[in-house]
Amino acid sequence: MRKPVIGLAGGIGSGKTAVGRILQEFGAGLIESDRLGHDELDAPEVVQTLKKWWGDQIVALDGGVDRGRVAAIAFADSKERKRLEALLHPRIAARRADLVRRFEADDSVRIIVIDAPLLYEAGVDAECDLVVFVEADPAVRAGRVRAQRNWTEQEWKRREKMQKPLDMKRRKADHILTNNSSLGALRGQVAHLVTRILRLDPKR
Repeated sequence: MRKPVIGLAGGIGSGKTAVGRILQEFGAGLIESDRLGHDELDAPEVVQTLKKWWGDQIVALDGGVDRGRVAAIAFADSKERKRLEALLHPRIAARRADLVRRFEADDSVRIIVIDAPLLYEAGVDAECDLVVFVEADPAVRAGRVRAQRNWTEQEWKRREKMQKPLDMKRRKADHILTNNSSLGALRGQVAHLVTRILRLDPKR
């Protein structure tokens, strides 16, 4: 029987990463698109392509890609961002598909989770059996972004405007988790969600 594939959606700073890590505790195989993207930026052919586009300014002291510089270029120009996505997304998709196959074959994995910041934007939701939207108040998300990424509120809002509206993502999701308080409260919601998904509760 095919294992359920869950996609995570939500605004920047909502806590999708935390939900993914908690799901791992409940036997999920976690696929983090951000991590796959970072790995792909280190691929020699990707480095060469970016150098051809943007010059040696994107090369870090260790010879790899200066991710901060690449992000600055991509997020300052929508055309460049789309070009970068067109380069990386197919490579990330191939690695994601490989991980799904591995998790399907792993008896210790009960469910498969895809944490992709651009779940809807990149069409990754089509690979999922259901989508979970992680919700948090704007003030809470702004505080997390400042603490974890050192972004200003202006930068946070600018990046979020490049994504599809949160109300659309929330509306299209199959389940909603609220992450405004403690990690313990979030873990309780995730445990209930896993029970429902795996149909372990006869009263469901």
